[in-house]
Amino acid sequence: MSFYEDARVAVHRLVTEPLENNVWIVVCRTTSEAVIIDAAGEPDRIIYAVKPYQPVAILTTHGHFDHVGAAPAVKNALQIPFRIHAKDEHLAQLAADEPLADNEEIAVGALRMTAVHTPGHTPGSTCFVLSADEGDLLFSGDTLFPGGPGATRSKESSFEMIMKSLEQRLFTMTDETRILPGHGEDSTIGHERPFLPEWHARGW
Repeated sequence: MSFYEDARVAVHRLVTEPLENNVWIVVCRTTSEAVIIDAAGEPDRIIYAVKPYQPVAILTTHGHFDHVGAAPAVKNALQIPFRIHAKDEHLAQLAADEPLADNEEIAVGALRMTAVHTPGHTPGSTCFVLSADEGDLLFSGDTLFPGGPGATRSKESSFEMIMKSLEQRLFTMTDETRILPGHGEDSTIGHERPFLPEWHARGW
């Protein structure tokens, strides 16, 4: 059953171990082409889930181990490119077959997704935006969750930078934009935007 569906797109969610990551599968209903967003874990489940479709790429929000654990096995089984921003290749310990670029348009059959570079959680953190009938879908990885930005306590992260990414890139989107994060449940830009001053004040 789809997590989201309209006349053009179907979005499926798998929650995988070890850290309950959301693996998103975005399908063009016209052509059956699909992309996997974050091949996190349990590769056999991911491979089985895309069997009805024609997967064309693994799109990766950032290079932390829990978001790329299944990527080598999925890539090899499906013979599709692994894509990540070049600044996160060292974290993933995997080279991109095709590095992601900011504002790049990614074709998924008749669909067009946009890669948005949102550094802060990691240097190469990237979100993906897809226009849908009920408002845009924002695949936010660990950049934005219901209740705040992703963690910035590691040496490669920056709270100042992630807040800049939120304010200048993500919170310029419409209130109806649906946030589909790397862990947990969804939200909307309109619901989260009023809390920005609170997040600034608490510092995380």
